[in-house]
Amino acid sequence: MQFLPPDAQSRSLSLRSNLLRALHPADLALLSPKFEKVQLAPRQVLYQPGDDIRHVYFPCGSTLLSFIIPLENGKDVEAALIGREGALGGIVSHGRLPAYARTVVHFEGPALRLECCELEKAKTQSLTLRQLFARYADCLLAQVFQSVACNATHSIEKRAAKWLLAAMDRTNDPTIAMTQEQLSGMLGVGRSYVARVIRTLKDRRLIDIGYGRFIVLDEEGLRHTACDCNELVNRHFNEVLKGVYPSGSNPSAPEDQALDL
Repeated sequence: MQFLPPDAQSRSLSLRSNLLRALHPADLALLSPKFEKVQLAPRQVLYQPGDDIRHVYFPCGSTLLSFIIPLENGKDVEAALIGREGALGGIVSHGRLPAYARTVVHFEGPALRLECCELEKAKTQSLTLRQLFARYADCLLAQVFQSVACNATHSIEKRAAKWLLAAMDRTNDPTIAMTQEQLSGMLGVGRSYVARVIRTLKDRRLIDIGYGRFIVLDEEGLRHTACDCNELVNRHFNEVLKGVYPSGSNPSAPEDQALDL
């Protein structure tokens, strides 16, 4: 993890976070002086299961992180993908509680980091701040619920298409830097299964593949192929925290505006 130098700390950076943008200006003012701007590296592990949670991370821009559940057979399964719509760490708890999942950086980029104790101090001063993060916790739980249902019932093809779209919506980029091996790990299936699915999607000209990356060629076709899990989560976010969840169908949402801190 790279901490930005003091001169960069004082400059106005376009670090975008939909969740922070949803805060009341007075609530954001409570938190802003306590933020650290950090640069997260690809595959960086922020927490391992059992680690004390001391910081909250807010991914900004195209930074992507995941909650990963390690299984006894050595496989990992993704429980939730977190981008500029969310945060990870002690959002509702008082921090310093043991992490249950491994948290991993998928796409490198900037994030804002906040000590859990500072977040708790701010919550004692603002009811609206407590309410917003409680609503986000509800949305995150809905995302995990939907992930469980998706993993249990939907085909690998539908899940792979869903994951590629989720990454593209959060980064605003049809090029997704990820290997087939990494995607198979996210889906919790063997690489050979994912290779067959990717080959099918490529033959249908929905995607192309390059060295360590996927390129979405036909977004609409890929959305028809994917399950509706992303849309269901998006719908819940919009009911609870309108405008926060990234959506390819809503390019003018607040995520396209800069948050200067």
